[in-house]
Amino acid sequence: MVGGALSSLATELQLPAALRTAAVVLLMAGPPLVLGLLPAVREVEGIAVSSLLGVVFEERPLGPARSWAQRRRTAFWFALHLVAGGLVGVLSTVVFGAGPVLLAAPFRATGRHEIVPGVEYDVTGSWKDAWMPLGVLAALAALFLISAGVGALLAHLAPRILGPSPSERLELLERRTATLAERNRLARELHDSVGHALSLVTIQAAAARRVLASDPEFAETALGAIETSARAALADLDHVLGLLRDDRRPGSGTAPQATLEELDRLVEASRAGGITITVERSGELELLPAAVSREAYRILQEGLTNAIRHSGRAHDELSVGLAIRLDHSGLRLTVTNPVSGASEHPGGGRGLAGIRERVAVLRGTVAVGRTDAGWQLAVTLPVAMTTKNEGVT
Repeated sequence: MVGGALSSLATELQLPAALRTAAVVLLMAGPPLVLGLLPAVREVEGIAVSSLLGVVFEERPLGPARSWAQRRRTAFWFALHLVAGGLVGVLSTVVFGAGPVLLAAPFRATGRHEIVPGVEYDVTGSWKDAWMPLGVLAALAALFLISAGVGALLAHLAPRILGPSPSERLELLERRTATLAERNRLARELHDSVGHALSLVTIQAAAARRVLASDPEFAETALGAIETSARAALADLDHVLGLLRDDRRPGSGTAPQATLEELDRLVEASRAGGITITVERSGELELLPAAVSREAYRILQEGLTNAIRHSGRAHDELSVGLAIRLDHSGLRLTVTNPVSGASEHPGGGRGLAGIRERVAVLRGTVAVGRTDAGWQLAVTLPVAMTTKNEGVT
């Protein structure tokens, strides 16, 4: 109808046939193509395709077009969508408009009858009139097949036109990988920092309860250590939440992460729970890069947590040895503790997995298992520096 009106207008303007055809095509296809360039059309079409055709896109939900390549593909899809919908709409109008008339044709009086002005049919009153209802049934079947075929074709083309291109798919995969890596890093930070602090609070509270009546001074020390551990856990939690929020407003900076310089505080907090800890240091640890020092602190923290949780001994009977050695072969971290009976977690849990992830980033090695001295965690990080001092505390 619209095309006929435009063709009539072009004829009245006495335009050449080729120019009339071009003008009609341009006027009919131009608006959908221009409208399809709007960024929001991609999002709307994605919702429609997902709801009506059940298409699942790699990018969920399908967002607005972010590049001109996506806009061009969306414009093409929008025009294709309108053409396919118009074709099915016209066929449906013809079939459902003329169908009831032709189905009732054999029951009408003989003679010539009109469906619409200019379209007529003859009723002979014989078996030859059966072609009309049979034709309607065939047209209905054809309409169903055409509609199903158009829907299947659009469902097949939608992810290829509206979805990401190979380069966009690679970019999307990189974003997802970065997001997953960041989630794993944040989960590792929470496990190693807050998890360790809660473990210390638990053993310190238990130690304070046991000696509250017999040794009030030790109980007071343990309670003070609980407060310190809780404050450290809150600081670590605020740091991780700050990373989650990506909050860069002035005055909203998060606390810096702990390094080997804070190892003494970690050891004293653990000792307040009745655990015996020895620390052996060698090398110029203060010259370590900040990133290596932070990772080394977290590794020792998690190793100490595992010793507390899985040694199978009472906390006041537990002895843990920490060794930190820096020489020309790199930085070596060792956590050793005795164990009673079989380990409850021989394969390691999230803590050991987190240690392996940290070490893998720095291209180091991890060895964990039983030795003559008990259970040992040994980590080597490739940091070549000279040694300076040695000592045992």
